[in-house]
Amino acid sequence: MINADDSGALEQVAAKTIVQRTRSSSWFGTEYNMNIYRGCSHGCIYCDSRSECYGTEDFDRVRIKANALETIRNDLRRKVKPGVVGTGAMSDPYNPHEKNLLLTRRSLELLSAFDFGVAIATKSTLVARDTDILQEIREHSPVIVKITITTPHDNLSQKIEPFAPPSSQRLETLRELSKNGIFCGIILMPVLPFIADNPEDIRRIVGLASDFGARFVYPYFGVTLRQNQREYFLEHTERLFPGMRDKYLKQFGTGYSCNSPQHHRLQSIFAEECTKTGMLYKMRDIIAGYKQGYGDNQLKWF
Repeated sequence: MINADDSGALEQVAAKTIVQRTRSSSWFGTEYNMNIYRGCSHGCIYCDSRSECYGTEDFDRVRIKANALETIRNDLRRKVKPGVVGTGAMSDPYNPHEKNLLLTRRSLELLSAFDFGVAIATKSTLVARDTDILQEIREHSPVIVKITITTPHDNLSQKIEPFAPPSSQRLETLRELSKNGIFCGIILMPVLPFIADNPEDIRRIVGLASDFGARFVYPYFGVTLRQNQREYFLEHTERLFPGMRDKYLKQFGTGYSCNSPQHHRLQSIFAEECTKTGMLYKMRDIIAGYKQGYGDNQLKWF
């Protein structure tokens, strides 16, 4: 049990299991999923995890799962087959509370002890703190770190992701991870229509990815909106970019997949830039890239 003094009096929520089997390994090759925290404090206006279907009320408030490390240890002991454990799908594993709580760090130590790999998704620079454990895991299992960067401009990232580190700091984190041999890259999603979907910025992000040591960039040239998240997004975009609400409603109505009107053009430009720089951008190539080189054990990762 986490003491209130250690957790900053964070609310604890019950969880019978934390490391769960994924339905498919097609998303970055993960076999399992792990969320230690519930909710997220980055305040990103577009986050799909606010959607009603996920059942997380007051999403911007971070909570912790009670007895998380004990539960994770028991979960891992019961797994017959090792694999890659993804974390960061529903909440950022490196929210500000993690700096003192160390729950993500301790969970990585457990993954290493039980010979599991890891796929981390985050917007936080704090992930670089755990480079030593990622290097340890890499000795026996695949490791990939995915840092979300949706714009090359700090002023824009601070508007749409107000409590996350600016894009420039995330790029520096990529450099640090890459310098230490960690397979890492950029999740370029969402690319917000009418706000961030211009060819110059797409070229810029691929160029920055190459400059800062990223091995891949994986994009989605649009945004998804559903249920209560749509209203949240429209309210905040209208506040930040007056007139944007009507623009979205006219273009997309109540559709779920809101693809940029320039989607095909941006995809073509993006692919061309990735080819020029040698950047991986197709899912199968990214998975093969970070799972390559595990000798006789390599087959178990596919």
